[in-house]
Amino acid sequence: MQKLKERWGVHTNFQLIIIFIVFAITGSSSVYVAKPFLDVIGLEQDNFPDTWWSPIVYWTLRILLIFPFYQVLLVAYGWLFGQFKFFWTFEKKMLKRMGLGFLFKG
Repeated sequence: MQKLKERWGVHTNFQLIIIFIVFAITGSSSVYVAKPFLDVIGLEQDNFPDTWWSPIVYWTLRILLIFPFYQVLLVAYGWLFGQFKFFWTFEKKMLKRMGLGFLFKG
């Protein structure tokens, strides 16, 4: 726990627990919030032909479409739980690693 606190710049165990809670809530709720959107665009497993690659395509598309919801909710929940600075920094670092750092250039 100490190494993780040092790596993330967290000072207390309570703050670390809050961060873990935010990650847990975000993962679950991003799928829940994205469900109506996925229904509207018709992304259902039944819409794919019955082939060996259908599940791969379905889950790849589903994850790619849920990803933006996750990013927004992560920062929003971080703000609600008083950890906005941590999650905003975390978000920028993650997106920069994915090659999307240009989004944060002023």
